[in-house]
Amino acid sequence: MSRSKRDLRSGVPLWLRREAASPAKPLERNETADVLVVGGGVSGALVADAALQAGLTVIAIDRRDFVKGSTPASTALLQFEIDEPLLALGEAIGEADAARAYWRSASAVAHLTGRIADLGLACGLKPRDTVYLPGNVLDARALAKEATARARIGLRSRYAEADEIKALTGIEAEGGIVSAGCAELDPVRLTRGLWRSALARGARLFAPVEATDVEESRSGVTVATVGGQEIAARWVVFATGYELMPFVPMEGHSVLSTWAMATAPQPEKLWPSRALIWEAADPYLYMRTTPDGRIIAGGEDEPIDDDDKRDALTAKKVAAIGRKLKAKLPDLAVEPEFSWAGFFGESDTGLPTIGTPPGFRRAFAVMGYGGNGITFSAVAAQLIQRAMIGLRDPDADLFAFKG
Repeated sequence: MSRSKRDLRSGVPLWLRREAASPAKPLERNETADVLVVGGGVSGALVADAALQAGLTVIAIDRRDFVKGSTPASTALLQFEIDEPLLALGEAIGEADAARAYWRSASAVAHLTGRIADLGLACGLKPRDTVYLPGNVLDARALAKEATARARIGLRSRYAEADEIKALTGIEAEGGIVSAGCAELDPVRLTRGLWRSALARGARLFAPVEATDVEESRSGVTVATVGGQEIAARWVVFATGYELMPFVPMEGHSVLSTWAMATAPQPEKLWPSRALIWEAADPYLYMRTTPDGRIIAGGEDEPIDDDDKRDALTAKKVAAIGRKLKAKLPDLAVEPEFSWAGFFGESDTGLPTIGTPPGFRRAFAVMGYGGNGITFSAVAAQLIQRAMIGLRDPDADLFAFKG
């Protein structure tokens, strides 16, 4: 049913060094539930959790298996900062809407960290600051203006001069933006934990199950599958990442390739703050640490949506990431112990699209584009939960399908 089937990632992400048994069973008969979630990654898991919180019954399916798609390719910098700077986003969609988008992102990080605590999920969650460094997109002066704009609307961002940036990161830079209220985690452990929690609360998980058709009536939806079974639900949520359903519009969105690597543990060489670090550059570099003292770095995005072409560039791209990392922090050992590639989405505004696609009333699609995809997945879970129980979310229009 998907518009395109892709190998969503390749290589060996750090997060998959430990195997885990599948939580899913084969689908052997027709099933019914209040909510059908299509997609076994982090977006689907958060939507399922929110639906269960609302007292709804849940079935989830995945055409591969759970936590086998794009989620393991994530580097899980859990931040409120959107790919499009606040000032640029304000020019694109208006200052008030840009402020709402940034505030919703910030509140989603807080909501997700709270939810992880409530469920007792052991996923390596650590609160972190982020440090946004100057680059060829925004220089130090532009970052200072951006920091002022953020502080003006109450966000926890401030401009730091070169000496403080050096003290926090070990990196020589003219200055940068330091933002509080962010975090890092292990995306696979998070998602596996969410699905285990969902199972314990009565969710039913089936894989491998591929949806082939969806029919909507006034009271619900029926999804047909490759195996001939049907699943009837009051609502269906398509959280299929970059394997989009054919009825989901692509206007304003594009799929890119991205690369990442993880070094061997070297805790004695990490920067003092362990902040999440990224550049206002194109192509950009970002980096974070792990609890066992590794450095994860990535970037080098290119507009490639073919997995063979993406994979052919992996060695070259990982080497480039290593060189950039070495240039910033010469004392690091930058040889990759793990390296991987994946697909990454972007939109014209840096915002995701979340809502009912044109022509539907009981189907939702989650297009969590942008560098902070896990944050946007948390936003999606909130928006969809409220829509299903009949509550108006004040920010739904920011993320809705246009037209």
